[in-house]
Amino acid sequence: QVPLMESGGGSVQAGGSLRLSCTASGDSGLSYCMGWFRQAPGKEREVVASSDGAGTNYADSVKGRFTVSKVDNTLYLQMHRLTPEDTAMYYCAAELRRLYCGTPWRNPAIFLSWGQGTQVTVSV
Repeated sequence: QVPLMESGGGSVQAGGSLRLSCTASGDSGLSYCMGWFRQAPGKEREVVASSDGAGTNYADSVKGRFTVSKVDNTLYLQMHRLTPEDTAMYYCAAELRRLYCGTPWRNPAIFLSWGQGTQVTVSV
C-alpha cells in the first residue's frame, strides 16, 4: 500500500472548474493502476477515472469534462463544466499489484490504497 493525500476540493458554482491533486508519499513515478472515485451522500462509491501505463478511462458522466494527468508522484483530476451532480467526496486510490487496471477499472474493490478524500460541492 501507499499513503495517498488528496487536496484541491472546495465549493464552486455550476459551470466552474476545480483541480484535485493526489500525492503518493514515498513514490516517484505512480507506475501502477490508480483511480479517482467519488461518493455522494446516500449513494455508492463510483469511479470517475482510472489511469495506468496504457492510458486513462473515464466514466461516461465525466467524459469530455474531466482530465487525469500525472506529474512525478502526483495524480491530478482537472474538472471543468461542473454541475450539482458532481457534488461528492472525491477519493484517490491506488493498486500497487497492478501495472494496468484492466477490465475491473470501475471496481473500487480492486484498490487497496485510499486517500481520506476531498469534498467537492457544486451549487446552482
